[in-house]
Amino acid sequence: MNRKNFLSTVVPLLATATVIANNIKLPDKQKLSKIPSYLKKGDKIGITCPAGFILPEEIIPALEKLKEWGYEVVLGSTIGKRDFTFGGTDEERKNDLQQMLDDKHIKAILCARGGYGVIRIVDDLNFKKFIAAPKWIIGFSDITVLHSHINRNFGITTIHSKMCNSFPKDWNLAEPIQIETIESIRTCLVGEKMQYAAIPNANNRLGKLSGILTGGNLKIIESLAGSKSDLHTAGKILFVEDTGEYLYSIDRMFWNLKRCGKLDKLAGLIIGGFKIKKEETEAEAFGKTLEEIVLEKVKEFKYPVCFDFPVGHQKNNFALKCGVRHQLTIKLDACTLTEL
Repeated sequence: MNRKNFLSTVVPLLATATVIANNIKLPDKQKLSKIPSYLKKGDKIGITCPAGFILPEEIIPALEKLKEWGYEVVLGSTIGKRDFTFGGTDEERKNDLQQMLDDKHIKAILCARGGYGVIRIVDDLNFKKFIAAPKWIIGFSDITVLHSHINRNFGITTIHSKMCNSFPKDWNLAEPIQIETIESIRTCLVGEKMQYAAIPNANNRLGKLSGILTGGNLKIIESLAGSKSDLHTAGKILFVEDTGEYLYSIDRMFWNLKRCGKLDKLAGLIIGGFKIKKEETEAEAFGKTLEEIVLEKVKEFKYPVCFDFPVGHQKNNFALKCGVRHQLTIKLDACTLTEL
């Protein structure tokens, strides 16, 4: 599915860009993920809250859109529940997600929102029935815990995308980019090949490569280091995004990736949206831009790097299939990510 037209046609000056032409082959030991069955009309999609809480009225736009797409919606017991910031107690959230993982009639699970909480229940989940009959897990931000855990341990593809709290209340007033990002979820679910474009950035490192796509929220990836949910990145295309972090904190997280070896053998690196928290005083200024922070950490490596990719805590947050092989092409005037 071609999405080149959703971005501005303005191309920044790229005279100083470093051209790196490489085609990195998928390592023999790196197996392609198992892809759940794509959906057809009449299939069931479950909605649950494994992390933060959501009010019943807040899921109505998503509920209506999923039905418009032809799906039957199963609402989890955690919808409307609240235990402080969580969508119910740990036990309630775990049981609700477990029931949907086990239900063979549910073909996809859409997480209602992110926030915090998946890490508190992931080790108590039983994935036996899920492994036997994989289904799509959909979400981002804190849901990165599930993407990483499932991709690493079971080799099953998941969808990194917007959730219920991002569906517009009034579709007639929604911006085109909002509609297009929501529609990208449907496109993933029905099995169309995905293709996205990013506005070229003067700091990009150019090249063409292919690899399995993996990644998610940078803070979550950092927190999973050394655990059984930790990401394997060798030979892969890694994408990261984050929100509400100071530059020094982003620098620390990238040092974590580097020191853990996650940047050593990448096929390519994609930097999505980063909503940077501003320092309160000039004396607290970090002194490096996001681009400088990233390029400092990868300076000894030769793989391509793409900045400003449309994924993250922002309106242009498109659905990505984690665990599927993609081709990343970064040129002076165009940057594209294409599902293979």
